[in-house]
Amino acid sequence: MSFKPSIPKGTRDFGPLAATQRNYIFETIRKVFELRGFRPIETPAMENLSTLTGKYGDEGDKLLFRILNSGNFLAETDKTVVLQGNSQAVASQISEKGLRYDLTVPFARFVVQHQNEIVFPFKRYQIQPVWRADRPQKGRYREFYQCDADIIGSSSLVNEFEMILLIDNVFEKLNIKTHIHINNRKVLFGIAEAFGFGDSFQDFTVAIDKLDKIGSDNVKAELTATGIDSAKADSILELLSFSGGNTEKLSKLETIFTASEIGRRGLDEMQEIFDYITNYSGDAKVIFDLSLARGLNYYTGAIFEVKAADHAIGSVCGGGRYDNLTGIFGLPNVSGVGISFGADRIFDIMEQSNLFPEHIESSAKIMFVNFGQAEQKAALEVIDRLHKEGISAFLYPDTVKMKKQLQYADQLRVEYIAIIGEDELKTNTVSLKNMHTGEQTSCTTEELIGLLK
Repeated sequence: MSFKPSIPKGTRDFGPLAATQRNYIFETIRKVFELRGFRPIETPAMENLSTLTGKYGDEGDKLLFRILNSGNFLAETDKTVVLQGNSQAVASQISEKGLRYDLTVPFARFVVQHQNEIVFPFKRYQIQPVWRADRPQKGRYREFYQCDADIIGSSSLVNEFEMILLIDNVFEKLNIKTHIHINNRKVLFGIAEAFGFGDSFQDFTVAIDKLDKIGSDNVKAELTATGIDSAKADSILELLSFSGGNTEKLSKLETIFTASEIGRRGLDEMQEIFDYITNYSGDAKVIFDLSLARGLNYYTGAIFEVKAADHAIGSVCGGGRYDNLTGIFGLPNVSGVGISFGADRIFDIMEQSNLFPEHIESSAKIMFVNFGQAEQKAALEVIDRLHKEGISAFLYPDTVKMKKQLQYADQLRVEYIAIIGEDELKTNTVSLKNMHTGEQTSCTTEELIGLLK
């Protein structure tokens, strides 16, 4: 029986065309980041588990991919723990490292570790893969790329507005219509406090963060399981689904937060952000979404989630304010705000809607036909000149029938075919054929460069 190779569920291969299209997404996002003054960093694929655990809540910790210790990792394991069958306890003894779950926690570790080498406020971007031991499903992968931008070392709400501008700029360039959902963890705390959840805020946010995934009935069941009565749970869900405009939602919450100082601070922050947006001329549609929770422990202020207007694929971007993430690593009171673009979901949307520009599907601008040794030599000299001018070009490697070479060029979507045969060798020219129009012309190397540029 022959072995059939495969890849793990929740991962994907990308062929030349798909990889080129993904690079287009990365480069588009990178250009917007750099245009707005963000600088690149990279961190290792693996981190110490002590860095990762406890930062994403209990649900997030369960999704960490752990790496077995090198060598005989069972030698120093407590055999009693093994026999008890407690997998979590065993895992902590045989694994000290894990694959990164996101780019934000490694970034916080980076800031603390390199605090004397960077200038605050620090504007950083990072485009790298992350891993989550999640259940694979449509739009949800175990390995995927994130494209993050953060501003750390400043508590100004101008930075939240900067994130909205980044989101708007990126999706405008990618031609994807989006809605930016925004909320505030202080506002959520005010709601939790008003309905008796002040002492179990994390349970509250974990439950409502599942609204899109499991529906209101199941969320109500989770809320009542924590001890809250059914009527209060209904009132919470009714408030979270309030469908008024942004200003109406602010006004409604003001009447509820009479006894919540933290809740009122959250409303003030939201009002300031909306004031910035009011004076912005862009196309960003920003929705005050009371049900948005983003159940990660480290968010403390504004939170964002971006959804494609015409595709039911989940969020394509998210993030928020964190006031003390670096404090976990020994550098307290350093506030930051960041967002993360989900490149894989963006790719799926653009592929389904044919949003990629046609020109990126081509492997090269021009292919030279191969007629034999003398013609090869002349073609390679011209190709060298083209490369020095920044023009992508290559020679078909084998001397085969012209038809086969043209079919190859057509399959690779090459824009032009260059022919150097006996006649061209005599006149020191190149015959150039446009693969789209079929038009053919004869030119010198200098004229060829001018035409292609």
